[in-house]
Amino acid sequence: MNETIKLTLPDGSVREVPAGTTGLELAAGIGKGLAKAAVAIKVDGHVRSLQLPIDTDATVEIVTRDTPEGLHVIRHSAAHVLADAVKRLRPHAKLWKGPAIDDPRFGFYYDIDVGDEPLSNEDLPKLEELMRQIVASDVPFVYEERSREDAKRLMAEHGEVYKLATIAKIPDGEVISFYHSGDFVDLCEGPHVPSTGRIGKGIAVLSLAGAHFEGDAGQKMLTRVYGHAFADEKSMAEHRHKLEEAQKRDHRRLGIDLDLFSTMGEFGAGLVLWHPKGGFVRHKMEEFWRQEHLKGGYDIVYTPHVARSDLWRTSGHLDFYADSMFKGMDVDGADYLLKPMNCPFHVQIYKSTRRSYRDLPFRWAELGTVYRYEEAGALHGLMRVRGFTQDDAHLFVRPDQLDAEIDRVLAFILHILRSFGFEQFEMNLSTKPEKSVGDPKDWATAEAALRKALEKSGLPFEIDEGGGAFYGPKIDVKIRDSLGRSWQCSTLQLDFNLPERFDLTFVDHDGERRRPFMLHRALLGSLERFFGILIEHFGGAFPVWLAPVQAVLLSVGERHGAYAEKVAAELRERGFRVDADCGADKIGAKIRHHLWQQKVPMIAVCGDQEVEHGTLAVRDRRDGELGALTPDQLAERLAELERTRA
Repeated sequence: MNETIKLTLPDGSVREVPAGTTGLELAAGIGKGLAKAAVAIKVDGHVRSLQLPIDTDATVEIVTRDTPEGLHVIRHSAAHVLADAVKRLRPHAKLWKGPAIDDPRFGFYYDIDVGDEPLSNEDLPKLEELMRQIVASDVPFVYEERSREDAKRLMAEHGEVYKLATIAKIPDGEVISFYHSGDFVDLCEGPHVPSTGRIGKGIAVLSLAGAHFEGDAGQKMLTRVYGHAFADEKSMAEHRHKLEEAQKRDHRRLGIDLDLFSTMGEFGAGLVLWHPKGGFVRHKMEEFWRQEHLKGGYDIVYTPHVARSDLWRTSGHLDFYADSMFKGMDVDGADYLLKPMNCPFHVQIYKSTRRSYRDLPFRWAELGTVYRYEEAGALHGLMRVRGFTQDDAHLFVRPDQLDAEIDRVLAFILHILRSFGFEQFEMNLSTKPEKSVGDPKDWATAEAALRKALEKSGLPFEIDEGGGAFYGPKIDVKIRDSLGRSWQCSTLQLDFNLPERFDLTFVDHDGERRRPFMLHRALLGSLERFFGILIEHFGGAFPVWLAPVQAVLLSVGERHGAYAEKVAAELRERGFRVDADCGADKIGAKIRHHLWQQKVPMIAVCGDQEVEHGTLAVRDRRDGELGALTPDQLAERLAELERTRA
């Protein structure tokens, strides 16, 4: 008689099945619909391939294609099929790795050495068609384990030198596994869908990029092929539409079209030049930021761009962050480094004098420019740069003030983000990792305070168990833009490390010296990156309060120019950002240029009737024709939109 095992389903029911039953067989036994939708199985919480046997009692859950875990398996399997397609198009290509990824633009990629036959954008449709053929063939994914020597022999036969390097890094005793699909084989731990047909038709090959082997700039540059996969064709079509819209809103293109910014290029990769219009938007961002911080009980501080290496050694940055810091410079025989962060400077302000419990809390905010080394291939417009201004703040609080200050900070974060037009948020609470510093009681207190603040916010949040930094737990806040993409912006981080390293204390009410809690807090993250997000969120069409030009007065003919210039000058004297276009172009061309190409919030046409009656024919970019308004009425509308940040 065959040995049986007990499999406990999510509803608590138990099924007795023969040992060695696969997840696919289990799903089929539950129902045809479930078996058709199934792409993987959770066994005691671990996602596995459906085609693998289950040999012991376990808690199980069928993973369907419309779940996050199911999509991850589909995308991982699609990466495998992409590699197969590349090998068919470039038989001598050598594979490195192809994971599923969490990215708003892409679902997976594969890094490949294509040798002397580089891939181009013209090859992407060919690869996608090959992928569709492989999916349509519906060949099974077959799992295989091999000994280390057999694994090396197999990869050597296929000429997969990068896979051989990967095998060399697999620790002794760990399983070395492969997945076969037809004639294609790949070193992979899975999981994969049962067969290529289960990936479905919602696939696409999207773009090419470069990636160094092992992420090391000294190693060979490989070709990274990006793709995506969804549960169905409709979801893929929606994503393609979003990608097309994202291309229209790409901040790099709009930065040129609207003359907002550029980068230094060959004279300083990853360094940003703010042009006058972009500089004005930044000015309004900073002006609002400072006003709100002063109203919120913060003090503004300023700190240097460099410091002796001793500061970064004491802070621990030279131990944990050196690869992201620029090399030093010799100043009077001492080694100085550009700052990657502002926090050690704020610590020095704290240490500049003796502190009493009566003084705390301190809330110190700074728009501090920092410098971090990024790989050249990772640089991306304003989103990934080497020099940026961080909207930093550090709070030094007594333990009894922690709950109230965290509540204040979280409310402040949401207020600022909402003021810039964001209403959808994702929250994460990252807790104590396996390796950490600080008193366990402090960790418990800090995590409880962060959790309590999130619960008070009324917004849903997820727990990232063990995801905190070694020096303290944190809250991360992601925003969703107008295309539904998530962007990590705000962070609230508790720190037990720097107060210890720099021996920060305050004199308590009983005369004893005690250590303060330190909170790191960023709202926008960096001005450069947040500006890039704003450009794409608004499609370059900034709201009135941020727009570098709020309105343009357009003359119909030469005889109307003096009136347009006069009214524009009067509005400028009242503090509004108004230009006049009295050029020879036809009025239709002027309207298209300013309202739709330059994305000015309002235009006002000046013709015979307007000159005669002292009015303006106003059109709002969002609301359309507003009819005849007096200059005073236009001013009132602009003032109200600016005041409310609508």
